[in-house]
Order: sequence, then C-alpha cells, then structure tokens
Amino acid sequence: MNQPSKQASVIVIFGATGDLAKRKLFPSLYNLYCKGVLAEDFAVVGVARRQLSNEEFRSNVHDAVIHTACMDKDDKHEEFSSHFFYQPFDVTKKESYQDLKGLTESLDEQFDIPHNRIFYMAMAPEFFGTIALNLDSEGLLEGDGFNRLVIEKPFGHDFQSAQKLNDEIRQVFSEEEIYRIDHYLGKEMVQNIEAIRFANSLFEPLWNNRYISNIQITSSETVGVETRGGYYEKSGALRDMVQNHMLQMVSLLAMEPPGSLTTEEIRSEKVKVLRALRAVNKDEVNDYFVRGQYKQGEANGETLPGYREENNVDEESNTETFVAAKLMIDNFRWAGVPFYIRTGKRMPTKSTNILIEFKDMPMNLYKNESGKLGPNILEVHIQPEEGITLHLNVKDTGDMRKTTPIELNFNNKQKNNMNSPEAYERLLHDVMKGDATNFARWDEVALSWQFIDPISVAWANEKEQDFPNYSAGSMGPDAADKLLEKDNLHWWSSPKE
Repeated sequence: MNQPSKQASVIVIFGATGDLAKRKLFPSLYNLYCKGVLAEDFAVVGVARRQLSNEEFRSNVHDAVIHTACMDKDDKHEEFSSHFFYQPFDVTKKESYQDLKGLTESLDEQFDIPHNRIFYMAMAPEFFGTIALNLDSEGLLEGDGFNRLVIEKPFGHDFQSAQKLNDEIRQVFSEEEIYRIDHYLGKEMVQNIEAIRFANSLFEPLWNNRYISNIQITSSETVGVETRGGYYEKSGALRDMVQNHMLQMVSLLAMEPPGSLTTEEIRSEKVKVLRALRAVNKDEVNDYFVRGQYKQGEANGETLPGYREENNVDEESNTETFVAAKLMIDNFRWAGVPFYIRTGKRMPTKSTNILIEFKDMPMNLYKNESGKLGPNILEVHIQPEEGITLHLNVKDTGDMRKTTPIELNFNNKQKNNMNSPEAYERLLHDVMKGDATNFARWDEVALSWQFIDPISVAWANEKEQDFPNYSAGSMGPDAADKLLEKDNLHWWSSPKE
C-alpha cells in the first residue's frame, strides 16, 4: 500500500450547503485536486441541517465545479465528487457528533488517511464554541494525526465578543491549530508586498519617512449589500472591511524586515505595527475617520437603489457603507507618514490598489507641461488585475528642460498567461501544509478590534445627520477628499492625473 501523503486528511465543512462552500471552497478544492495537491487520499464531509443524501450532495458539488476546468483539460469532476460525503447535522446534539466520528473513522480506512482532521467553520460564529467543545467531548480529536480549525470572519463583533469566542475555542484547540482566515491574505499581490520590499534594494532603503510622502489603500466594490442587508446592518464597512482586510494590508506595508520568512517571525512583525497604530479617542474620530452611506444613483445607465432601500435595512439606518481614514503609525520608521485607507460599496469600479507616493525632489529643476514635476509613485494592483506599476519622469522629446511621465508595468497574468490561484485555493493548501503565515494570530485580531472599537462606539452613539451622503456609482462622500486636502494631498484615482 502506498504511504499516505502528509496532507492526507478528512476535511469537515460545517455549513456545506451555504454560499461560501459552493462559490469558493468546492472550486478551490477542485483546482487543488486537478494540480495533484489533493491525491486520492482525501475526503470531504459536508455537514448542515438540511436533509440530503450523499448522491444529492455530490450533485451539488458537481454543479459547483462543473465550469472549473482542469489544467490538463481532462474531466475529473465525477472522480472528484466521489470523495464527498454528507451528514445531516445538529450542532447542539451529541448524537450528530458521534455519527460524524463514525463516518470520519470509516473514511480514514477507506482512503488510507492517518487520522488528520481539518474542521472548516463556514457558518455563523455563535456556533464555533459549541462545535469545538462537542468535537472534544465526543472524541473526534483523538488519534495520532493533526487537528486544525479554520474560522471565517467575522471573528467577533468587537474586542469583548472576539475574546469570548477565542476563550471558548482555546479550551479545545491550541493557537497553533487555529487558522483565522482572511481571504485578502491569500491574494497574489498582497503576498507579493513582502517580496517587493525585502527582495529589492531599490525599495527597502527608501521604505521610510525620509522618502515616502504617504501611502493610500483603496478597496472599492460596485455592488451594494444585495442579500446581506441583515448582516450588514450589524457590521458596516468598518467591521466588515477595515478591522480585518485593510489593517492586514497596512501591517504588511509597514512591518519591519523579519529575521526570517517563518510564520512566527512574519506575524510578530505585523503585530508590532498594530501596536504602534496611533489610538483614536472618541473626540478625535471626525479628525481621522470619515463615514458614508450610499443613496440612489446611476451607473452604466442603470438606476441603483440607495442603501436604505435595500432589503432588511432600516429606513433610517445609521450604518456606514463607506469608510475613509488617516492612520498614523508612531514608530521610528513611519513617524509623520499618513496611511490613508478607503473602502466602500456602490463605487464606480471593483478594485483594490495600493499607492506609495514618494516625496518630491528637494530642488525642482525639471517641470512637465503643467509646470510641475510628476510624482514618483509605486502602485500595487491587488485586483482585478495583478501587478505593479512604477511611475517615473523622463525627458520630454524635443525639450531638455521638460519631463514627461512614463510607467514601468508588470502584469502577473501576462507573465504567466493565466490568473494566479484564487485566494481560497492558496489558503486551503496552506492549512493542509500546516503553514499559518497567511492567517491572523489572536493578538493581531485583538489589537485590530481594540483600535476599531472606539470608532464604532462613537459612530453608534452619534447619528450621522448627513446620511445618505454619496451617490451610488461615485467614489464616496466629499468629506473623504477633504480628509486629504487638510494635508495638502489628494486621492490618486490614477497617477496619470
């Protein structure tokens, strides 16, 4: 018999009939299967309240991956689906866990799996603690193999709830066994931030307050809240995007060079950034943060509804769908350099970009047609295009005293003739390998909540009189522009401006 691979495991997906499993998890697992990362020694058990047979569940899996083609173009959908099993499940009943234990142990034998378990929580976080305790009490964590717990956001609603949730889970799983997933950390160009900085002598010596004027991160979505009105009313853009995705990108951009590329070294440097974030008290919130909510607008000839007109949204909702902020990092490297972030729904384009603007030359000998010297900017394109653009000035043809801007471009898709792996595909593979580098450690989560909580409390206690304050299809409220104008700066929608 062949030796089982180190990644051979039974993957248990709680909430396997949900949207996340169908849109992200099943296609990502299929891609890994096509690439040979998942050999024949794996099994996936889907559990949910719905009554389904194995055949019905496999049909759902097949439908979810049917349009995902293997690299070699061979149709592997049927054989892939044969590794999937289903069990109707009630998270509060011990009998469900006992049945699950029997099924996973039989799959160990069927697929020659050395009792390795990955438990993926693709469901509401209020059940995480209950599930963890029952997995332990009913013996599902026994054996010589590994146990790993993957948790989707939101990890709590504030610091207090996050700490309570963490305490419940830590009764059963060690910190090393917990993988708090943030899909932004699985994106190719987010992971490339470290390489751009630490593998290029061109950038790292300049990556400080002596040479960088400001850093801007924009993550915009064209969609509204769609069917998530009930969730979004409790969350808002601050909790949904800033507390996790945006602060994670800030920490990668601002971290000190790690001693090595090990998981703990990298995550420890990110934590230092979060500790150095300048706290914003309730009296300063309006000086550093801007909130917005979209109203009815037009895009591509289509009339778009306002947030308060969406399903399951209060007609006088105080929930923000847009956040802009000025973040200051009080350490030796970044003192005085503002990090501007903005994120929102119903904006003109779906994109995520990072712009690092370098300081002007101390003496401006050259000018362009507008009488100014164009800025040097490094753009990191996270999505939809993956790549980097460096904006430089060169001599204008015909006039030795004038300059014209040029762009040095790298496009990841053009280089590889294909898109890089989807974020969930990367992160699922990392879980199988036991690599937690691109997952949030508890102290990262705790520090980000502690930074965000005063802002969310201030906004909850003060109704925004101007809501709604930006049109659907626009780049957000005017106050976001004024946030930078106070520092004699502006948002770079495109450095070509």
